[in-house]
Amino acid sequence: MAALDGTPSHPDIVTTQPPVDDCGPSLSAKPLPRDDADRLAETLKAIAHPARLQLLSLIMASENGEACVCDLIEPVGLSQPTVSHHLKLLTNAGLVTRSQRGQWAWFAVVPERLREIRAVLQ
Repeated sequence: MAALDGTPSHPDIVTTQPPVDDCGPSLSAKPLPRDDADRLAETLKAIAHPARLQLLSLIMASENGEACVCDLIEPVGLSQPTVSHHLKLLTNAGLVTRSQRGQWAWFAVVPERLREIRAVLQ
């Protein structure tokens, strides 16, 4: 997963950054309106858990930038229902997308949402 400053923490992941002002308001540009602060807080709550951060990182590092839930269970060391719960929270926050392929759910990170978070915090 890329660090908040945009540098990839995984050597095989290359990210391109749009200009910060293209992604929305920055915390330092002006005070956030309450609605924007509420939305940002909900998003940060979704990623403010070690398992969810690890899941985001695993998905981003996966081939083609997507991962099957079946491949995420062992690396995080949690049960399938618990992993599914964390993935549901990430999906509800708009941080990952979910697609069904047969009996398995596949997840991909929504890069625009990560750029929005990064831009606001810069």
